[in-house]
Amino acid sequence: RLHSHDVRYGSGSGQQSVTGVSAADDGNSYWRGRGRTAAVCQRGTPVRCGQAIRLTHLGTGRNLHSHRFTSPLSGNQEVSAFGEAGEGDYLDDWTVVCSGTYWVRDDEVRFQHTSTDVFLSVTGEQYGRPIHGQKEVHGMATSSQNNYWKVMEGIFMQPSEAFQMEQYHAEL
Repeated sequence: RLHSHDVRYGSGSGQQSVTGVSAADDGNSYWRGRGRTAAVCQRGTPVRCGQAIRLTHLGTGRNLHSHRFTSPLSGNQEVSAFGEAGEGDYLDDWTVVCSGTYWVRDDEVRFQHTSTDVFLSVTGEQYGRPIHGQKEVHGMATSSQNNYWKVMEGIFMQPSEAFQMEQYHAEL
């Protein structure tokens, strides 16, 4: 699970760390999908495959972020959480890579950083103190099994009426 908390990296950017955890009851693994930076996204609008979005950590209000700092354990690209109250910068934008037209709730997706083209990934590197046992989340230059993500739980909005009509007409 994609996790964050108000613990900062001791190297690199010094921004809020983003890690991977396996605990299903972790309240710090909730993220809100939003429109890309400076874009308006109406609630209930389905996310298109290939669309740029932001993921905002519910607990701290910071956005999933990446930049050309080296990640602390693997030496890949650092992924952090950045901004205040959901406002950050263009380095918070991630493209949803999926098959089909829309991101479907039960499907696996990839997130590709719009500015640096790395894929949001988690591998086996684990941190020591103060976040013992949590896995490093980083950006990898190539797609692999390590960069598939799936929504496990959350609040899902019903598609907007316009979207439902579009689906109806597409089936005629």
